[in-house]
Amino acid sequence: MPLVRIDVNLGRSREDLQQLSRGIHDTILAEYGIPERDYFHILTEHPAGQIFAQDAGLGFERTSGVVMIQIFTQGGRSQEAKQRLFAAVADKLAGVGIAGEDVFIGYVENTAGDWSFGFGRAQYVTGELAVPRK
Repeated sequence: MPLVRIDVNLGRSREDLQQLSRGIHDTILAEYGIPERDYFHILTEHPAGQIFAQDAGLGFERTSGVVMIQIFTQGGRSQEAKQRLFAAVADKLAGVGIAGEDVFIGYVENTAGDWSFGFGRAQYVTGELAVPRK
């Protein structure tokens, strides 16, 4: 059950934003085998000057088309699985016109007890939801 936050600069069409979100979701589905309805995305557009994303010393320049992605999910997946996900997301987004240097991903892990899907209960802990397989 990943929660995905996507931050972009203003200027993309509604269709482009939907393709972006859906592309990330489809990639997570394919790589991690999560259920289709585990689709929790927050997409935020920012005016110019609110996203800063330099190259961290890798020697390339990002454009105003940068896409900042944060994936919050339960821990336990291998480093290899994460690397495959990163590459697959970049490949999928390239298909909708986003350059590889403009794909920035932060991956944050937590535990089953760190989620509440409503009603103030931790459904993975109470047993209302089965803990997803890794």
